[in-house]
Amino acid sequence: MSRVRSTLSHARHTPGVRYDGPARAATIRLAVAAVLVVALGCTAGHAAPVTTPAPNPGAAAVAGKPATPTADTTPLPGMLSVPNANPFPSTYTPFASRTTVIRGATILTAAGPVMHDASILLRDGKIIAVGASVDAPPDAVVIDGHGRYVTPGIIDVHSHMGVYAAPGVDANLDGNEATDPTTPYVWAEHSVWPQDPYFPRALAGGVTTVQILPGSANLIGGRSAVLKVVPSRTVQGMKFPGAKYGLKMACGENPKRTYEKRGPSTRMGNVAGYRKAWIQAAEYRRRWDKWNADHKGDPPPRDLGLETLAEVLRGNIYVHMHCYRADEMAQMIDVSHEFGYQIRAFHHAVEGYKIADLLAKNGIAAAEWADWGGFKMESFDAIRTNLALTDRAGAKAMIHSDDPLGIQRLNQEVAKAMRAGAAAGIPVTEEQAVKWMTINPAWALGLDDKIGSLEPGKDADVVLWSGDPFSVYAHADKVWIDGALLYDRSDPAQHWRTDFELGYVPADTALVTGGAPR
Repeated sequence: MSRVRSTLSHARHTPGVRYDGPARAATIRLAVAAVLVVALGCTAGHAAPVTTPAPNPGAAAVAGKPATPTADTTPLPGMLSVPNANPFPSTYTPFASRTTVIRGATILTAAGPVMHDASILLRDGKIIAVGASVDAPPDAVVIDGHGRYVTPGIIDVHSHMGVYAAPGVDANLDGNEATDPTTPYVWAEHSVWPQDPYFPRALAGGVTTVQILPGSANLIGGRSAVLKVVPSRTVQGMKFPGAKYGLKMACGENPKRTYEKRGPSTRMGNVAGYRKAWIQAAEYRRRWDKWNADHKGDPPPRDLGLETLAEVLRGNIYVHMHCYRADEMAQMIDVSHEFGYQIRAFHHAVEGYKIADLLAKNGIAAAEWADWGGFKMESFDAIRTNLALTDRAGAKAMIHSDDPLGIQRLNQEVAKAMRAGAAAGIPVTEEQAVKWMTINPAWALGLDDKIGSLEPGKDADVVLWSGDPFSVYAHADKVWIDGALLYDRSDPAQHWRTDFELGYVPADTALVTGGAPR
C-alpha cells in the first residue's frame, strides 16, 4: 500500500488536480489498479518466458566462428564542417511572368549613359534587349514609357526588416543576440518573419533585393541573409539563390555600451575581441582543411561560430562592418590584413570621406546615408557630401537605409546626396547616382553579374517610375522581379498584403502568387 499512498500523494500535490468527492474515489480506484498491475508484473517476472532472439544474418562471417560486431562510423552530415555548406537552401522560384516591352522611356541602365526615348524587352525572367530600337514579340505586353523612367531594381545592403518586424513590440525584437560579444554562430534568416508588413512597402518603393543583417550590439553579430522582396510563407522562399552569406561585424560605441559591465568596455577591448576570435578561427580552419583533404582519423569537433569565421578566411563569406569613425575603419583594415580576410563594405561610414582613398585602395565599398548624423558621439562628423566625396575618390559609394521607412524612399535619399554634392562643387550625374542604389550594392553582395544594371542576360529586376526617380514627386509605378510584375501602383487590388495585415485570404483573391503557395 505504500505505492498507493505515493500515488495519492502525487495526485494531491499536482497543480490543477482537485482531490475531493467523486474525483477522490476515482483517483483511489485508478491508483489501486496501477499497483495491482505492477505487482502482477513483478510476480510474473520470476517465471517470465525466455524469448529467442531474432536470427542475425551477419552473425558469423565464417561458419563456426563468432561474428565480429560492426558499426557504421561514418560521420553524419551535421557533424562535418564543409566549405560552402548550404543546410538551409533557397526554395525561391520566380513568379509567373509575361513577355513585356516598355517603349519610349528614359532608361538609366547603371551600365552606361542615359538612354532617351528607349525601350527594354523582358522575357522569361531576363532582360533580352535595351536600346533605341527594340522589337516587340507578338505575345508581348507593350507599356507606354513616354515621360517615365526605367531603372534597375533598388538594392539595399543594410536592412533589418523581418528581424525587427512591425509591429515594433518586444516579441518581434529578434535582430540582436546580445548574450555574448561574439556570436558568429547565429544566422539572421532564422529570425526573419516573412509576414513583416514592411516588405511590401519596400517593394512599392522600388526595392527588389535586400540584405537582412543582425544588429550591431556585438563585435561579431552573425550571418546575414540576402532576400528577394517577394511574398513567401518561408524565408527560404525569399532567399536569393546562390547569394553568398555576409558576416555582420560592428565597431565603436554599440558593443562598448552593450557589454560595458562584462566587457569589452573600451575600443581597445573591441579590437582585442576581434583578434582573439580570428586567432581561434584560423586554427579551426587549419584543422578542418587538413581533415577535409585527407579524411585521416576522426573529424575535428564542429563549432558553428568558428565555422562561419573560417568561411570568411576562405573568402566564402563577405564581411559587412558597422563602423562610423575614420580611425576605426583604418584599424579594422589593419586587422583584416593581419588575418588575411577582406572587408567587403563598411556600413554607415559617416566619416568615410576622410579615408575615401583608403577605401578605394583596399577595394572596400561604403554604405552611407544622405544626411543622418549627430545622434551619438561617433556620428558627429557626418557631412551631407559624404557620398559624393566617397564616389569622387574612386570607392564604391552606396546608399543604404538601416530603417524600414527610409527603405521606401531610397531614390529620394540619393537625390538629396546628389544635391549636397552639387552645392559643394562636386556635380554628380544621373549615371553616377543611379549606381549608388543599384550596381554598387549589387557588387557589395557579389551579385553584380546577375542584378544591378539593365543589360541583356541579367535578371529582369526592373522599376518603371512615374517620372525622374530623383524627384520627390516620382513614384514607382510598376516593379518587376525576375520579369514578374509584383507591384502595380494602378491596381491596388493586387497589392501584396501580408497575412499579418489581412488575415484569411481566399485562394481566388490571393496576391500574384502564380496560383502556387509559397
